[in-house]
Amino acid sequence: MARTNFSGFATTWRMPIIVWQVLFFLGPLLFMIAMSFFLVKNYRMVEAFELKNWEKMLTRGYFWDSYILTFWLASLTTAVTSLLAFPASFALAFKVSPSVRRWALFFLIIPFFTSYLVRIFSWYVILAESGVVNALLAHIGLGPYTMLNTKFGTLVGYMTLTLPLVVVLQTFALANIDRNLVQAAHNLGCSPARAIYAVIVPLAKTGLIVAALFCFILSFGDFVSPYYLGGSKPPTLPILIIDTTKSGQQWPRAAVVAVVMMLTLISIAFAALALAYRKRASR
Repeated sequence: MARTNFSGFATTWRMPIIVWQVLFFLGPLLFMIAMSFFLVKNYRMVEAFELKNWEKMLTRGYFWDSYILTFWLASLTTAVTSLLAFPASFALAFKVSPSVRRWALFFLIIPFFTSYLVRIFSWYVILAESGVVNALLAHIGLGPYTMLNTKFGTLVGYMTLTLPLVVVLQTFALANIDRNLVQAAHNLGCSPARAIYAVIVPLAKTGLIVAALFCFILSFGDFVSPYYLGGSKPPTLPILIIDTTKSGQQWPRAAVVAVVMMLTLISIAFAALALAYRKRASR
């Protein structure tokens, strides 16, 4: 029988990340799940184990409307952002020098040094009916168009948050591809478009899917964009959590919404990672 070797040194170095995950992820998640079974009486939470909160939320149409809206907006943002990011990532990985690529990645990271809320408020000046975009459209006889307090505004906010990150992650994935394989595809008669589809995308599949996963997770849980650019009506799930806590201090019902969000994101993450690391079937 094979013996399992216990490495105290390796375990010691793993402990910080284990403790971090237990304290700041697993612990709060378990508490949130437990809180979803509490009851609110006289504006105070009372420990209990009843399904009233789950029944109240999961049987209401407004909850499922918010869920579908949030999932749809996050999925649309993921698709649009991934498609828009790919040409930029491809150019950085294959068409420019390593020095230019490093500077480009540096400038893509800079927006994360500033407040996301400040970047969102800057879109008010750009998307307002008397803003920059409508002023430019007016010169060609178009507009003004309403872009704030719309789903389009929410989409712009989501992309403000996720696009730089997706470009960076895609660039790392594409830059690590063996150039000899791409050159071999061209030597065998592949057109540039076919080489991208048949060689480059499969080789970078893991990185591309992980980038899309990060985009979906950030969009699905974002509160700022749908609130300030989307008008919060109809509400997404993060806004529904805020509205629920303000309505009679219903923290347990808000916990139900949060748990459903976490279960959705965990399911999507496991499905995406399984797809990313799945090996192609041999022919």
